[in-house]
Amino acid sequence: MAPIRTILCPVDFSNDTDHAIAHATALARWYHAKIVGLHVFQPVFAAVPAFPAGGYAGGPVPDDTTVAEFENDVRHALRQATVADVAIDAHCVIGDPARTILAWSASLPADLIVIGTHGAGGFEHLMLGSVTEKVLRRAVCPVMTIPPRTRTTAVLPYKRILCPVDFSDPSMSALASALAIANESQADVTLMHVLEWPSDMEPRTNRGFNVPEYGAYRAAAAKQQLEQLLPHDADARGAVRTLILHGKPYSEILSAAAALPADLIVMGVHGRNALDVMLFGSTTNQVVRRATCPVLTLRR
Repeated sequence: MAPIRTILCPVDFSNDTDHAIAHATALARWYHAKIVGLHVFQPVFAAVPAFPAGGYAGGPVPDDTTVAEFENDVRHALRQATVADVAIDAHCVIGDPARTILAWSASLPADLIVIGTHGAGGFEHLMLGSVTEKVLRRAVCPVMTIPPRTRTTAVLPYKRILCPVDFSDPSMSALASALAIANESQADVTLMHVLEWPSDMEPRTNRGFNVPEYGAYRAAAAKQQLEQLLPHDADARGAVRTLILHGKPYSEILSAAAALPADLIVMGVHGRNALDVMLFGSTTNQVVRRATCPVLTLRR
């Protein structure tokens, strides 16, 4: 993983903010990074669906005294980081939440955004266009989404990391990050690859080849590719193993995460452009919506 020096952590003062800050704090301690806590105040006259439970919108444009009070509140929200001797900055900014978070992540620049998902059903029930979804889709730096405390199955420090690999450049970046985090937390890492086609392994009369045999060949080839990615210094961290599964990628990733159970999923994503709005059912988005542990996504 690229060096992490600055972690941007949006703070909306919801019940789950402390949970996201706990994960940001753990990462900041491992990498000796600073946490920048950012509260975006959206004036009520400019309110749009926000992040996502109303923590940002709230009233008329605040004066300087009110902004300073909000910054003190952000500083208080980051108290667990302060106790852990992590350097912090606290800011309150007036504006549109998603655009402001993205602008700050670029200008700092942030090496990582840690942002919570909210609601009884977490990310799964958020409307497309929510702040978290926009940040996840458009951020140029890695993004870690944290499910609500009521849904999470993860523990700190991370002891079981799941890293789906499709052998693309983004997934290679995800693998490097998963191994780096494993080094810091002495975690076990599971590298997995999902074979999506054929959808079943039964031969069909209209196919000119043996489907089970071809499936076995593909599985063996994928396993060999995964094993070539295993680190040579595995003794420096926990165990590293490989896993080959057949099925729908997001479904198999979620099932594997539940079976471990995983404390963190690390995965690469391919571009987050306007087309992603149409393809919100993509593997990455489905995993982030439904996961019960944090999900770290990397574009490159």
